[in-house]
Amino acid sequence: MVSTGHHLASLAAVRILEKGGNAADAGVAAGLCLNVVQPDLTQIGGVAPIMFYDAVRKSASTVAGLGGWPKNVDLDWLRSQGRIPTGIRRSVVPSAMGAWLTALERFGTISVAEAFEPAIELAENGFRVHSLLHSMLSDPATLEGLRRWSSLGRTFMRDDKPLAIGESLVQPELAKTLKKLVEASSGASSREEGIARAYDRFYRGDIARAMVEFSDSEGGWLAMEDLDAFSAEVEPAYAITYRGATVYSCGPWCQGPVVLQALNILEGYDIAAMELGGVDYYHIIVEALKAAFADRDRYYGDPRFVDVPMQGLLSKDYAAAWRARIDLGTASPGMPVPGDAWAFQGESHANEFQMPKAGDGPFEPDTSYLCVVDSDGNAFSATPSDGARETPIVPDLGFIISSRGVQSWLDPDHPAAIAPGKRPRLTPNPGIVVKDGEFVMPYGTPGADVQPQAMIQFLTGFLDHRLDIQEAIETPRVATYSFPSTHDPHLYRPGLVKIEGRARADVMSGLIGRGHKIEPWPDWFGTAGSIGAVMRTHDGAVMGGADPRRVAYALGW
Repeated sequence: MVSTGHHLASLAAVRILEKGGNAADAGVAAGLCLNVVQPDLTQIGGVAPIMFYDAVRKSASTVAGLGGWPKNVDLDWLRSQGRIPTGIRRSVVPSAMGAWLTALERFGTISVAEAFEPAIELAENGFRVHSLLHSMLSDPATLEGLRRWSSLGRTFMRDDKPLAIGESLVQPELAKTLKKLVEASSGASSREEGIARAYDRFYRGDIARAMVEFSDSEGGWLAMEDLDAFSAEVEPAYAITYRGATVYSCGPWCQGPVVLQALNILEGYDIAAMELGGVDYYHIIVEALKAAFADRDRYYGDPRFVDVPMQGLLSKDYAAAWRARIDLGTASPGMPVPGDAWAFQGESHANEFQMPKAGDGPFEPDTSYLCVVDSDGNAFSATPSDGARETPIVPDLGFIISSRGVQSWLDPDHPAAIAPGKRPRLTPNPGIVVKDGEFVMPYGTPGADVQPQAMIQFLTGFLDHRLDIQEAIETPRVATYSFPSTHDPHLYRPGLVKIEGRARADVMSGLIGRGHKIEPWPDWFGTAGSIGAVMRTHDGAVMGGADPRRVAYALGW
């Protein structure tokens, strides 16, 4: 069973599975296809955090598809700007390609040529522009970028207008780059050697040199040394238990632990007894998320540069301490003061924290999602991102150099502050849930800071209220904005809660009565996330779902 952000990527994954590939093979092929058919949301030069569950070993691993700032980044210049600029000077080391190849090598079974074939076909022959792509290209901020950089305009515009729905989008330069990687892998003595050759050509060969030359021409800081040093690290996933299931996430280099922290807090409440979509339900979801987001702002960052008290943050006792601070009848007026997670792993640290200042502004959307389960019970979950919207495409290569630097802080005291070689704190965060003897279920969503919020509501619908996957996906969603957003300039809107218009009027008024500042979304709104999830049960049955809020699609047999 497969669920991805676009039906052509789902079809590609099915092709691989039908030929005998496993979940990792199909997932990598689908991820590369998303880089082609959702270029406004994802790129092979972007990011791609990945999780893989091995059914034999019964273990979950993560692939850190996230690059760091160039070693020569000019911190003084960036801070003098007061904002992280659009363009190449927000670029970090591209990591999606390294992550796809690493996952294919570590967990897959097929060759580079086999995994890349569907994406090359789509890039070379083209596909029809869909409604989501057209709406993204028509966004005023995107249009500004399309007109500013000729490489974007050539790809996504005709007669100075964004491609219309139904027009064909062909990406010959991207197809040529993908073919170069297949060419590099050919003639190798083993599958693994072929993957290593493709990896070397991207990060150390002519493709790397072209990236650096273009970065130099645009005033960027990327160097061959940065690309050569990059590695998509494979690490054990973090996990907590919730309602008898094990829920996995990536580490604090992304916001994945927000899901685990919020679930630990919610575990102490009888969520199943609350009306799904009622005032009590939404209130406690929002308040638990505010707590987890407060800790995200205080602690999360690249663990190679900052100490993150993960043992304390994921402690059940720490979650109980948060519950003692939550008022079931009244919303916290803004982001609560973060807890002392260090104390819950037996350590004492200075816990100085400066509350953020309120501010409003535009939202920067990007990201897609994909998940796969195979007939052996292996699971693949990935959240690729970084679209070609406010960063130029590298001429002759057909992809951007990751714009993920926009999710860093100029404040040197913040745990996610910019530093040479340091990775931003990433919003994309794939997930996997396993209930031993019952099921394995990869799941996730696009949506920036809304991602963990949509994931929590999906899981409580599925695990607490026993909805099926599609029902849990379609339940009306809320999202709190009562924390500094991840994208620079880190806007903070104390008390604000947005809710889909399908929620009942009495629920909205009830939330207002508890102190929440309610703003309704449209009934079905893509900004509320686009959950994908697939499940294989212990007896071999498969189920899946895709979110109607965007253009996602699930397929299986």
